[in-house]
Amino acid sequence: MAGGSEIFYGSIPVFRGFARLMDPALYAPLPDDWTVGVADIVESTKAIAAQRYKAVNMAGAAVVASVTNALDGREFPFVFGGDGASFAVSPADLDKAREALAATARWVRDDLDLVLRVALMPVSAIRAAGADVRVARFGPSANLSYAMFSGGGLAYADAAMKRGEFAVDPAPPGTQPDLSGLSCRFEVMPSARGVILSVLVLPAKDADPASFRKVIEDIVVRIEKSPDAGRPVPADGPPLRWPPQGMEYEARARRGRSLALRRATVLAFTLWAYTLMRFNIPVGKFVPKNYVRQLVENSDFRKFDDGLRMILDCTPKLAAELEQRLVAAAAQGVVRYGLHEQDAAMMTCFTPSVMRADHVHFIDGARGGYASAATVLKTRAA
Repeated sequence: MAGGSEIFYGSIPVFRGFARLMDPALYAPLPDDWTVGVADIVESTKAIAAQRYKAVNMAGAAVVASVTNALDGREFPFVFGGDGASFAVSPADLDKAREALAATARWVRDDLDLVLRVALMPVSAIRAAGADVRVARFGPSANLSYAMFSGGGLAYADAAMKRGEFAVDPAPPGTQPDLSGLSCRFEVMPSARGVILSVLVLPAKDADPASFRKVIEDIVVRIEKSPDAGRPVPADGPPLRWPPQGMEYEARARRGRSLALRRATVLAFTLWAYTLMRFNIPVGKFVPKNYVRQLVENSDFRKFDDGLRMILDCTPKLAAELEQRLVAAAAQGVVRYGLHEQDAAMMTCFTPSVMRADHVHFIDGARGGYASAATVLKTRAA
């Protein structure tokens, strides 16, 4: 049974077509001996108010990068939430994941001047509390898949973390996680249709599951069929300039040596990378045009983790229509929701190797994003 548990995630079939995300048959229950990890930035609203959008997103993406590197690139289910991340690991990977989380919490505190709260909760404990953790694999392209979660287990683990349960303490000062491949070199991506809309839709307390599923399916189908909404990443990739806006964060994410030397190294390396990308210069098996195409296809701008999260480039009219649908559903006691409009989206990249096609690109709104949508949701529910 242990061997079956270890290979669980890789055995789940990948589904295509995001409109299918609410089909219960796509979701498989996590094995009882697995563990759920959750992380978020404490007082992210204040950081957002101080316009520290990139720092907040970098912290959330660092959770995924550090655990991935600690597991030597083995696949595991995770979801990026803007100001944090959630994931699940097998028993064999638990100790490495714990070390990576502790080191990341320390790095976020020391290098980003933020507080990353982290916790690890056994799936068995989540089920004992009456929730479940089920996972599916959505393939946005032929290159990779992203995890989707249902069952209420991630939401339960997140609430438990905020109560101080199952906490993972930061590692000792000076501990650095392995954040190889984590960067944010691209500029923000202005809306082409008028609005970058951050969407967060959760089930209301005691909501009928079938009614909630219907609302989510209605929203997704409306967006999928509309020419007035789409991926917030331009077809030819995000704007790229040098020196990049995220250079300081990339320097801090590197291990060893003085910060000044790391800055100089990143400055030189990003100039070389910018030149290759700007003039489409192939190097060995790396072809810039192919990388950009994969980057666009791999962008993680919509997901489901006990609720629907999307970053859309849409018209103001469609944004208003979506809100009207959600207002009606909330009045019926089916959903809780938060929407946040801004003029641009942003990207944080995790590229362990440019020679592979499975590099990951996390999308959020560039002026508050998911964190601001969550604040709206909480304010409305109060």
